[in-house]
Order: sequence, then structure tokens, then C-alpha cells
Amino acid sequence: MAHDGQDLQMKPIVLPELLALTGAAIAPLEATLEAARVAVRNQVTQEGRVSGQLIEANQTAAHGLSWLATYVYALRQMQDWADKLQSDGGFHEMEQLIHQIAFGEYLAQVQGGIQMNQGEILRLQDLGLGQDAMEALRTEAVVSLTEGGNTQAARSRLAELMQEQAGATMFGASGLEEELEMIRDQFRRYASDKVEPHAHDWHLKDELIPMEVIEELAEMGVFGLTIPEEFGGFGLSKASMVVVSEELSRGYIGVGSLATRSEIAAELILCGGTDEQKAQWLPKIASAEILPTAVFTEPNTGSDLGSLRTRAVKNEAGDYEVTGNKTWITHAARTHVMTLLARTDPDTTDHRGLSMFLAEKTPGTDAEPFPTPGMTGGEIEVLGYRGMKEYELGFDGFAVKQANLLGGAEGKGFKQLMETFESARIQTAARAIGVAQSALDISMQYAQDRKQFGKSLINFPRVSGKLAMMAVEIMVARQLTYFSAWEKDHGHRCDLEAGMAKLLGARVAWAAADNGLQIHGGNGFALEYKISRVLCDARILNIFEGAAEIQAQVIARRLLA
Repeated sequence: MAHDGQDLQMKPIVLPELLALTGAAIAPLEATLEAARVAVRNQVTQEGRVSGQLIEANQTAAHGLSWLATYVYALRQMQDWADKLQSDGGFHEMEQLIHQIAFGEYLAQVQGGIQMNQGEILRLQDLGLGQDAMEALRTEAVVSLTEGGNTQAARSRLAELMQEQAGATMFGASGLEEELEMIRDQFRRYASDKVEPHAHDWHLKDELIPMEVIEELAEMGVFGLTIPEEFGGFGLSKASMVVVSEELSRGYIGVGSLATRSEIAAELILCGGTDEQKAQWLPKIASAEILPTAVFTEPNTGSDLGSLRTRAVKNEAGDYEVTGNKTWITHAARTHVMTLLARTDPDTTDHRGLSMFLAEKTPGTDAEPFPTPGMTGGEIEVLGYRGMKEYELGFDGFAVKQANLLGGAEGKGFKQLMETFESARIQTAARAIGVAQSALDISMQYAQDRKQFGKSLINFPRVSGKLAMMAVEIMVARQLTYFSAWEKDHGHRCDLEAGMAKLLGARVAWAAADNGLQIHGGNGFALEYKISRVLCDARILNIFEGAAEIQAQVIARRLLA
């Protein structure tokens, strides 16, 4: 797609060649992934079985396999998105450019080095693949796309179209059905009117999101979105949760994350609770009569949840007393109930002795954040993600009723928690997309308004190129996230897809925020500019709900199983 005389030596990629080329690139990609899976499995297999120790010893290869697979799965979804739009008559020039650039860039990275993060590049030889595998990837379609897909001309043209559509909800069609787009529009309007104008002030003052916002979101059904109607919720899909989380997080990640703890608590109760617990708790969570928080992580365990030391001991009355410490607990002061993971079997040192509790507490005030007997807490000051605040908690004989043991049986806590991870990671991927979109919105406006050397910043190719790549990668992460939600809604196991969506989405959000700040130049480093907040907010996405390294480890174990 030559433009303004640039890249005329490249053969332009045009429809219907584009969809044929990208479709033809999938098979060699899948063959490369399979060859990599075999090569890595050979490295980590001992006595006919995949060894956890060998996976750890070969982490670069194992985690690199996860990233390669994530790229392959993501491009598959981009192809499905493009095919659907084409059949519906919606595959216009903007969508074509997004699709073309995505394939051109990701195929080039597969061949030359996948950007796991700013300092770690994964190359095929790191997976144990030789020149034969690399040559097998150089098919006519792959070569055409890598050489002519992501060109400056294509990026510049995409940026032009983005300027023409300034103010659009997003750049490029989502491919979702009309009902979900109606939900998006509703929450986009709310975020624009009630969240975005105040988000930066909340951040700078390190304030809790006002209760008025929580009450309004409750009236809109956010906290009961996916809870079945029989328990007072709306019974909507995980895909609807994704759209809502995406648009609210686009306004401010804190607001987009308000429902995360409700989603986790509801999923825990739906999957592992007794009938009585479902009837008691789910309607109150759905209406936001009670606000839950997740209390899992401990100071010395981090992602190693199996090593938790907080203990819950039965007293003479048959109830429990909890003693121990927890950290990185979001929205802890205001909430009414904690999904609390503690060790009920003192003779165990792994996940088998853990149980989950619905631990009730009294919501705190600014003056007394933790008034419940047996419980203390202190705020952790953080760079971003401030609207709900983070806390360290201490428990000393904290009382929990026997009836509040989730499922009514001890030792099931870790398994119960694992059952929630698909939904939690899908929702986190959606939040990442929202943050990335916010970075693009802010940076696009700044690049149009800011004049340097007699013209707007957006007229410089490296600035417009950054904006174009933000739009492309956001769409790639978005399609992978939508697919994971679709799989969940159709009852399919999707921990692999959800993990990939979270892994890629977090990287895309950080890249968008970082490039957005670069577009702002020195102004981006000033606290008064919104992009400084978005950068801080984006950084957490690679850490919570499973750090990128843990996420890659989990994906690798599934791929190698």
C-alpha cells in the first residue's frame, strides 16, 4: 500500500490477496509452533515425563514457547476477525491495514525475535530450532507479509484514517455482535462523562473512588453482570464482562477494576459454594449491598500460593480463628467480606492444606480503616492503580464462622481458587486493553494538538507510526481476549487462551503507555499530564493476577503436557 511515494519498491498488498496471504501464513506458523513444542519438550523431559525442574532450568525456552504460541493463537484470531468482517461487508481500509500490519509485524518478530519485554528477545534458536525450521517458515506468503506488511507507508496511511475518524469509539471494527456494542456504548458514555474528567485528580490526590461511582455502577448492574439471574444478577456472558471492563478501564483502571473482586468472589461461590452460601451471598454481591475483597497473597510467598502460612484453627465452638499476615490486598478497608485463603491443616506445607473462607468484616472509615476485632491493616503507597488503595493486613485470632468455610469442607481452597483464574485473567486482559486504549486516546489528541517545527507532531512518521502500532496491537490483544471469553461462555476449558490474552494484553498496555509518554516528550514526565498516570497504571498489569513470568510458566506447562 504505497503512499506519498514511500516504499514504492514494495509490492502493495491489496484485497483479495491480503486475506489469502494471511490465511496461507497460518499453517507454517502452526508447523513452527509444533516443531518448537517438540524441541522444548525434548529439553524438559526426563524418564518419559515432563520435569518441573527441567522446565525451570530451561526457563527461556519454556517461556519463549509460551510467547510463540501466544503469537500464533493471536494471529489465528485476527484471521477469523478479518474473515468475519469480510463476509459481513465490514472489512474496510482501516481494518485491512490493521490486519496487514499485525501479520507483517508479528511474523517478522517470530522470525527475528519476539519481544517478551524491553530487555528480553526470544529467538527461534532459543527454543532449540535450527535453520531447517527457520527456512520452513519462509513461505511465499510469510515473506510477502514480512516484507510488505508493516511498512512506513502502511502505518502512515493508518494514522491518516485514524485522524479522519477522531472521536470514534475505537479504531477498527470489533467484530462483536450488536448487543455487545450497545453495552459498550452505554459504558463508554458513562466513563466519558463520570470517570475520565475526575480520574487524574483521584490519582494525584491518592483518593478512593467516590462511593457515588460505586452506587451508580451497581445500578447499571456491573457487580452482578455475570451472576445468574436466579441469584439476582443479569446472567450475561463473560464477553459482556470484557466489554464493560474494557470501557471502564479506558476511563480509569481503578473504576474498571471495582468489579474484579466481585467477579472473583461470585465465581468462587458459584463453583465451590454450598446452596446456602450461594443463596446468602450472591444476591448481595450482585446488588453491591456488600463489597468483597480477595485476600490471598502473603509477604513472603508472592505467586507461590501453595506456601501460604496464614492459619485458620477451629475453636471449641467449631468456628475458626485466623492468624497471620497478608499483603497487596486491594480495596480492603471499605469492603464487607474477604475471600480469605488460609491453612487449616497445620501438618501440610503445600496447597493441599488450604481452605477458602468468606470472612466477614466491618467496613472501615478514613479515621478507622479496620475496626473489626482481630484484624489490623496499613496502606501500601503505590505508583499507580490507586483508586481502591493497597493494604497489608494482620490477623490475630480473627473470627470466622464455620458456616463461612467455602463449600463446607476443608482442604479445597487452592482448587477452588484455580477454578476462578480463567475469568480473572480474561477480565485482567480486558482491563489491559482499556488502559492501552486510554493511552492511545490521550496520545492521539496530544499529537494532533502539539505543534513542533511548524506542524503537528502526528505529521512526523515516527509519531504517527507509534500511534498506528498502538491501534494494531490493541486490536490483536482485543481479539485474543474476546476469543478467550467466547470459549469460557461456551463451556470450554480456556485457561490457556485466558493466560495468553493476559500475557499479551499486559505487554501491549505497557508499550502503549510508554510510547504515549514518549510522544508527549518532557510534558509526559510531568504529573499534570494524564499520560503519566496511565504509565503508572499500565505497569501493574504485568504483575498482578500472575506476573508475566508466572503466566508464561503456566502456559508452557499446558503446552508441554
